[in-house]
Amino acid sequence: MAGQPRSRLTSFVYLASFVMHFGSQIWMTFVSGLSLYFALPRHTFGEVQRVLFPRYFTLNACLSLTTLLIYVKHHPAHSWDAEIAVQVISMGGAFFLELLIRLYLTPPLLRLIDVKTSLERAAGVGAEIGRHDPGPLKHCPHYLKIHAAFRKIHVTIAMGNMLTMACTVLHLYYIASKICVL
Repeated sequence: MAGQPRSRLTSFVYLASFVMHFGSQIWMTFVSGLSLYFALPRHTFGEVQRVLFPRYFTLNACLSLTTLLIYVKHHPAHSWDAEIAVQVISMGGAFFLELLIRLYLTPPLLRLIDVKTSLERAAGVGAEIGRHDPGPLKHCPHYLKIHAAFRKIHVTIAMGNMLTMACTVLHLYYIASKICVL
């Protein structure tokens, strides 16, 4: 790192926070999320997501901030070239997007899950696995409005999550280009 001399502990914390962040993203997005969606009844999956979503985005925001702060500490602004600026912007973007999702998108999503689940249980639907079948609710304007709002927020969160993953992969590529142990 170009700025101040670094300690092994600082390097360890930087690398550990980055690796945990990337691992969390891969696990939640591609392993846990998809596996549980295709293995659990939809309402059970929703209950799991209600617990995991806030924790996931809180953890990732903390980890990306830790990575960013240590990186910036060792790369003071006066020493930035285009490569370092791209890294700071990318990591900063990941942090702010994860924080935005956690603070402003997750709470309304969880409220919509509650309302949607309540309506579906009353109609006797939601036990299907790996698909959405609204049954008699497909003709209910109130339910369709709730479901559309849920889908809109969920898709926005999913796109934000993919964007933060792209930022993380960009930093992974940067680290790989700088590694000297191989």
